Amino acid sequence: MKNKWMKVGLVAMMAGLSIGTSIAEAAGVLTIGRREDSTTFDPIKTAQNIDFWVFSNVYDVLIRVDKSGKLLEPGLAESWSVSPDGTTYTFKLRDAKFSDGSPITGEDAAHSLLRIRDDGGSLWSDSYQVIDTATQGEDTRTLVVKLKTLSAPFLASLAMPGASILSKKGLESMGAEAYAENPIASGAFKLKEWRRGDRVILERNPNFWEANRVKLDGVEWISVPDDNTRMLNVQAGQLDAALFVPFSRVAELKKDPELVVTQDASTREDHLLINHEHGLLAKKEVRKALDMAIDKQAIVDTVTFGLGEIANSYIPKGALYHDDKALQRPYDPEKAKQMLADAGAADLKLNYVVNAGNEVDEQIAVLLQQQLAKAGVTANLQKVDPSQSWDKLVEGDYDLSVMYWTYDVIDPDQKTTFVLGHDSNMNYMTRYQNETVKKLVADARVEMDPAKREAMYMELQKTAKADVHWIDLYYSPFINVTRKNIENFYQNPLGRFFLEDTVKN
Repeated sequence: MKNKWMKVGLVAMMAGLSIGTSIAEAAGVLTIGRREDSTTFDPIKTAQNIDFWVFSNVYDVLIRVDKSGKLLEPGLAESWSVSPDGTTYTFKLRDAKFSDGSPITGEDAAHSLLRIRDDGGSLWSDSYQVIDTATQGEDTRTLVVKLKTLSAPFLASLAMPGASILSKKGLESMGAEAYAENPIASGAFKLKEWRRGDRVILERNPNFWEANRVKLDGVEWISVPDDNTRMLNVQAGQLDAALFVPFSRVAELKKDPELVVTQDASTREDHLLINHEHGLLAKKEVRKALDMAIDKQAIVDTVTFGLGEIANSYIPKGALYHDDKALQRPYDPEKAKQMLADAGAADLKLNYVVNAGNEVDEQIAVLLQQQLAKAGVTANLQKVDPSQSWDKLVEGDYDLSVMYWTYDVIDPDQKTTFVLGHDSNMNYMTRYQNETVKKLVADARVEMDPAKREAMYMELQKTAKADVHWIDLYYSPFINVTRKNIENFYQNPLGRFFLEDTVKN
């Protein structure tokens, strides 16, 4: 499902104009500028990067993804075993505590997993329906999970921030809504204060099981919606770090001796969503023509300043089962124009929803509008606030819209399910339907032979491209900037910041 949507309020926009002397001066408190404010601290009720990236250092998970973004490693579960039939997992938990000093038990872990599966407000319920039972084992540090069927991505799904381990006692005594405002942490930092529309203030969690690893006294995630203002604040020393460096600013910032620009490998893919239920867009030939009318290299060169790379699949380059040889249709506006005419779609007019205020999205929109015009397609740009654009996609009130996705787990099942084989979110709001694909997605989930499973994902990528479920545009790195006195500020390909290792000198 998971588009990474980020909502910006008017308060946040005002706060972003100048942060001045309000930034904490304490040595050891890291200040990070970001576009948006958090939306919740309830892990099961969000699908936004801006929440997950904070969760990763406030909560811990049973199994983590390592710094390479490709391997699983122990988290709160120090070890685990699997039954011979592959359906029962037994986890041995660490001697760990929540931020309130209470022990983290198998009962807490079981409750967290059943909650993400069963809670009516869970955005991730479908991904955890494979769980039959989850119970505390023979002692408080044992968790036993029985699955309804074999599941290749199960362990990987436990590393998703949405599956963070929460305090069962805290949830029951406080209620979920209050817990989401004042969470009991299981990770490196705990919430000290949340100033809505301004900043999230974290402080070091002394009860974290790896507390000796944490160097910072705290972290402030500060909302600075305007890209230019955010960069200027880092240059002026008002921020220690800033996320989402505009492609257009990278070369300039690299010349500043006081700054360090990082380009970390990512699983981000930007793509053009197509509403398959809107008139002529239901025709595969029309969607193919649109693909051929778009010059992806021009987008990479003009918009990303060469820092991106043409995308050829919904599975990002470097990720498990990515097809390096996936089809890339040639840029040919004249042929596209003829294909549209042959399909009865000459002089096609489309409504293109654009995230207003996003420099890159707006640049892509203008470029695509010009390119599509060469094939006889009129793209009417409708700029809307990012907080409203998601609703328009859900309602189907669009023809085209550029969005992006980053992985939350290392297994391709999550993204594949949500963009190709999922009914409840209408396949990422494209309304794409292919029953053969849907069955293959489900079959790949329970195929335990890696070679057979890889073949299934190769077939899924081939079919998705043939059907033009959407139009792949480009892959790009995570680009952030820090002051030179900040060390070990790193984001893995899934987006996790390892702030427990960050140092402010």
